[in-house]
Amino acid sequence: MKKVLIISYYWPPSGGAGVQRWLKFVKYLRDFGWEPIVFCPENPEYPETDLSLFKDVPDKLEVLKIPIWEPYQVYKKLLGQKKEDKINAAFLSETKKNKTLENFSVWVRGNFFIPDARKFWIRPSVKFLAKYLKENPVDAIASTGPPHSTHLIARRIASAAKLPWLADFRDPWTNIDFYKDLKLTGWADKKHHQLELEILRYADAVTVISNSMAEDFNKIYQRKYDVITNGFDTSDVEAPDPEKDRKFSVAHIGTLVNTRNPIPLWEALKSLLTTRHDLAEDLEIKLVGKVDFTVTVSLETFGLSRFVRKIDYMPHDEVVRCQRQSQVLLLIINDTPNSKMILTGKFFEYLAAKRPILCLGPEDGDAAKILEETNSGLIAGFGDVEKMKSNILFFYDGFKKGTLSIQSHETEKYSRRELTRQLARTLDSISIRRA
Repeated sequence: MKKVLIISYYWPPSGGAGVQRWLKFVKYLRDFGWEPIVFCPENPEYPETDLSLFKDVPDKLEVLKIPIWEPYQVYKKLLGQKKEDKINAAFLSETKKNKTLENFSVWVRGNFFIPDARKFWIRPSVKFLAKYLKENPVDAIASTGPPHSTHLIARRIASAAKLPWLADFRDPWTNIDFYKDLKLTGWADKKHHQLELEILRYADAVTVISNSMAEDFNKIYQRKYDVITNGFDTSDVEAPDPEKDRKFSVAHIGTLVNTRNPIPLWEALKSLLTTRHDLAEDLEIKLVGKVDFTVTVSLETFGLSRFVRKIDYMPHDEVVRCQRQSQVLLLIINDTPNSKMILTGKFFEYLAAKRPILCLGPEDGDAAKILEETNSGLIAGFGDVEKMKSNILFFYDGFKKGTLSIQSHETEKYSRRELTRQLARTLDSISIRRA
């Protein structure tokens, strides 16, 4: 069996979205002739922890760890946070903060920590892995980002050890939705683009999560990009279906950042509540995960706070059950310039839950195409309040009649095992080329 060294910042007990993709790849790689070895930090700053994910870690998996120094304690002190407070991703703020301090900290982050705050892990990791690989040869290296520091580690190791290297992008780099918020100087912006180009140029294979992301990267550097989407694990939904919520629950699972604040949805619900008084008796807006304070303010502004049930965090196994219980699953694509390429891991878990998906996002984006292809839900474009109202009423009328369901199809290709088969083919191809 061939061996692949996987460099990832996120690994159990990390919770949240960042860990899922490669945890599931590692779970199934042995089925396709690859023995994974995971390299991750010993003491990382994870936004959430989830002990339930350890059940997906294969038996006798070799996991290598070394300490990492991250500047987050200085950041917390600057913002008046406690040492034990978690650092949220993607500029999410659950409470209103001192704007001056926040802007200064963002400026420091963007201009001094390139490509990211994990940059101090690069040099010790390269030293550790160079020594490890002399005594424990492998057949390939894989890195997954963000954080993109992982790619810089892999680049140096692959070059020194003359090993084939796969760089996996779960999100874009310079086209990620919050890149413009980093307050970069011209020098820092140039450095980010330079490092990004280096990775795209020198990796033996580059995997991305959507066709639009592949098209976007091709504008930076033309080459073959392997599209391997996120997916769902069939073993997560093997339990019998739980009883559905008695309320007309519209559930969003995951972080609700400012750019994901669904104003057209709030407008549509406010309007419908004035004409459909029965909806006021039945509606429940279920928000599972961290919510930006701007979303909370919007809910208050539109008079929807009384319908909200907020759950800060759930372990992944409970999240899966919650998705299957809900009447409707809410998918919100960030209203940002890169919206067409966004395909979250949550979307595919929604497919596995087989509950109707109510989506707000670009009607010509990658998510919209999969919704139509699988017959899994309805979408309204940003700002299309009337269509959003129509979609909500379609689902609500089904709920009232007791017929709310979907007949989805062609979802099997998004199973984590099938996606790992694709990954193994990519690893096979680069290891053969280098042989």
